[in-house]
Amino acid sequence: MTSTALRYLDAHQLKAWIHDAEELALLDVREHGQYGENHLFFAVPLPYSDLELNVLRLVPRKTTRIAIYGDGQTHEAVQAAGQALLRMGYDNVYVLEGGIDAWQKAGYATFAGVNLPSKTFGELAEHVYNTPSVSAAKLRDMLNDERENIIVLDGRPIPEYRKMSIPGAYCCPNGELALRAIELAPDPETTIVINCAGRTRSIIGAQTLINLNVPNRVLALENGTQGWYLQDYP
Repeated sequence: MTSTALRYLDAHQLKAWIHDAEELALLDVREHGQYGENHLFFAVPLPYSDLELNVLRLVPRKTTRIAIYGDGQTHEAVQAAGQALLRMGYDNVYVLEGGIDAWQKAGYATFAGVNLPSKTFGELAEHVYNTPSVSAAKLRDMLNDERENIIVLDGRPIPEYRKMSIPGAYCCPNGELALRAIELAPDPETTIVINCAGRTRSIIGAQTLINLNVPNRVLALENGTQGWYLQDYP
C-alpha cells in the first residue's frame, strides 16, 4: 500500500540528484506565470491545478524519482500536489524543503523564461559550429529580389505555423527536415533558410542540414517569426 507520508529533501541533496545518473522528474507545481518568473533550470512546469490531468503524460513510470517544489506562498499547494501523486500510485515522491527560496539561500541559481535547456542547447550549438544566419531585413530583401534562388522552411509543427508564419514559407518541422529538405529544394543552388518562432529551432534545423552535408547554402533566421514581426513585416 502506498504511504501517505511525504518525504523531504534539502537543496544540496536535490542538486546532487540533478547531476547524478538516475532518472529524475523535477516538477514545479506553481502556476505557469510564477514558473516563468523564477525556476530551477531543469524543472518542468506542472501546476497543481492540472497536475492530475498531465502527470501521467509527463511521468509515465510510477517508480520514477520525483522531486516537487513551490515557494513560500504555495506551501499548501505543494503538499496537496505531493499527496495527489501518492494517491495516484507514485511511490518515490519528495518535496524540496523550503522550496525555491531554500534553493536560492543555498547559493544555487534560478532562471526566468521557458524551455531553457533546449534554448541553451541551441546557443551552445551555434557557438560550437558557428551556424550561419540571416537577419529579417536581409531575408526580406532576398525574398523580394527575383534574382535570388531561395526557399524558407518553417521548422515548427503545423499548429505554430498556422498561427503565424512568414509569407511564402513552407511548413517543414525540424523532425522532417532531413527527409524533405532536398525534395523541397532539389536545386543545390537554392539557399535554404530555416525559421522558427524565436531562434533555437532555427539554429538546430539549419545546423542539422549542414551536418548532413546538403549541397545547398543553409542559413538560420535570426529571431525567427518574432524578429520578422518586430520589424513590422507581414
